[in-house]
Amino acid sequence: MSQINQAEVTAILREWSEGHPDAPERLMPLVYEELKRLARQRLAGARDLNTLQPTALVHEAFVRLVDQTRVSWQNRAHFYGVAATIMRRVLIDHARAHATEKRGGAVVRLSLDDVQTPLEQRASDLVALDDALARLAEIDERKSRIVEMRFFGGLTEEEIANVLDVSRRTVLREWKTARLWLYRELSRSD
Repeated sequence: MSQINQAEVTAILREWSEGHPDAPERLMPLVYEELKRLARQRLAGARDLNTLQPTALVHEAFVRLVDQTRVSWQNRAHFYGVAATIMRRVLIDHARAHATEKRGGAVVRLSLDDVQTPLEQRASDLVALDDALARLAEIDERKSRIVEMRFFGGLTEEEIANVLDVSRRTVLREWKTARLWLYRELSRSD
């Protein structure tokens, strides 16, 4: 995104915070491609949820973003941080719906080794990750947010540092700690 677009996004976000009703509509064309890139990244890691396309994820996330009435947008990074949270919720809602459906024998091909995994199992893995993140948030909210923004939102360490108002080194250190914690937590539930 060019410097001009970044400044324009920030200006529109401020207008949105001030209650300008047309701000979200003007913002969408400026952030759409970046949101779609983030959505593709998230869905690439969850190929089993193949009924949810990047465009649908972006549109659902944006609809939920527009419903945010009490957000005082700080900057572009803050917007993408909130978008990451909302994309996570959309993905988890979708995974929970799939986990509860009766799909007798549904199998999904994974691209790496032609391994076949039941759809319900992959969706339940995403739900297990969400549950573990909720437990992590009870212990350390910032670590949970870092994982959320990095994994679900695709934000860089620098962008996360801007959103959380901490150093990049803090983000890197807490990202490593959170990953280890999640690995142990998810290993226990197997």
